[in-house]
Amino acid sequence: MATYQLLHDWTVTPAEAVALQQQLRHEIRIQPLSKPVETIAGCDISFNKFEETVYAGIVVLRLDTLEVVEEVGVISSATFPYIPGLLSFREIPSLLEAWSKLKTEPDVVMFDGQGIAHPRRIGIASHGGLFLNRPTFGCAKSVLVGRYDEPAPERGAWSPMKHYGETIGAALRTKNKVNPVYVSPGHLIDLETAIALTLQCDGARRGYGYRIPEPTRLTHNLVNALRRGERRPD
Repeated sequence: MATYQLLHDWTVTPAEAVALQQQLRHEIRIQPLSKPVETIAGCDISFNKFEETVYAGIVVLRLDTLEVVEEVGVISSATFPYIPGLLSFREIPSLLEAWSKLKTEPDVVMFDGQGIAHPRRIGIASHGGLFLNRPTFGCAKSVLVGRYDEPAPERGAWSPMKHYGETIGAALRTKNKVNPVYVSPGHLIDLETAIALTLQCDGARRGYGYRIPEPTRLTHNLVNALRRGERRPD
């Protein structure tokens, strides 16, 4: 079973959550990878509107072939309200529940969300990375904070996202002439490596290519199947 470290309790008020973010942000390390990547996981969650049921999933793939090694899904309940900037307190507990069911411990984890591209530099990929104690990064479909110049229209083009003069991520084109995705390092990885892994995971070398990379795209499909009752939890 995959393991993680419990850094803090999840029963907190919004004010306590902000204080925890301010404390934990100093533990985040943005640095090159220490070893080659063989497996990469995608993490995602799904909700029905106005409900507290969380459908969480993780899909592990081999990086070289993008073949699925393992996938797990769980259904649980959120205990923290929906507050922008504090979504990790609402979503990570369910993802940790899914993580604990994995038989494979992936080398790197991609989150459908932000890493340090966050007002307090600790989005879900950074916060989750501290719990998992392994390289994590975010690949989001929209911007939370930061400005960027539009990258060139070709796949692989990117431009830095900046916030108060600090580079916090990149707007990355994963497919020709489509909207970019927003990549940011989470923990124990740097921006350049996060960009490279995102491009390695976009499926183009297998004859198809989506805007969203395969780890989070497949996990998105998994959690929506759970939510619709088409898939049973593990």
